[in-house]
Amino acid sequence: MEFPEKPKEVEILPENIPLDILYEDKDIVVVNKSAGMITHPTPSFISGTLVNALMYHCKDFQGISGELRPGIVHRLDKDTSGVIVVAKNDKAHQSLSKQFKDRVTEKVYAAIVKGIVKKDYGTIEVPIGRNPVVRTKMAAVDWGKNALTYFKVLRRFKDATLVFAYPKTGRTHQIRIHMKYIGHPLLGDELYGSGKKDEVYGATRQMLHALKLSFYHPTTEEKMTFVAPLPKDFKRVLKILSEIY
Repeated sequence: MEFPEKPKEVEILPENIPLDILYEDKDIVVVNKSAGMITHPTPSFISGTLVNALMYHCKDFQGISGELRPGIVHRLDKDTSGVIVVAKNDKAHQSLSKQFKDRVTEKVYAAIVKGIVKKDYGTIEVPIGRNPVVRTKMAAVDWGKNALTYFKVLRRFKDATLVFAYPKTGRTHQIRIHMKYIGHPLLGDELYGSGKKDEVYGATRQMLHALKLSFYHPTTEEKMTFVAPLPKDFKRVLKILSEIY
């Protein structure tokens, strides 16, 4: 009889970083990620990430592809806050990955964009690919991968709009690219807008928050929905916009 090999340790330093854990069981952990935190270590950022924090706080990771680590099935940009789900074992990782790939999951983002969005509802279906000039950026390009976002206007200010965005695909920087494409870049987005000028409204990062995430539990198959309340900086910008206008 053969026994499975024990998952091998990977070089990820567990760090005691505070986390807002919305839910946790033996298969998954759901976190309300703060703005400024990178999801996964990179050659440039080996510490201070969500994965570093999870390695410290969660003691029951069972291994992903033979490695003792959290299973990242989707990501949030460093300066995007909100709800993210992480797998603790291979079964959960495979199930969640398939749900994201098959677009079974439901995602709702809150965003504050520049200008007045005239339509109450809208659909943006524009392919996204690597920017041909600046390789660190993405762009709306004909040769890119299919990307689809729905949006709904929640409130209009004098020169800004609060919207809900519903991405049906998961391309890098999708909402940021799509809103810029229709002429309404995110407030505070230095990469795709004039972020520096937006600090007058208190926006020191892109005003994008992963508000709601729904998926099916990998073991029970129960549909689960999690909501991450708007963070303080997001609410502060809304308050400033309300008072000024």
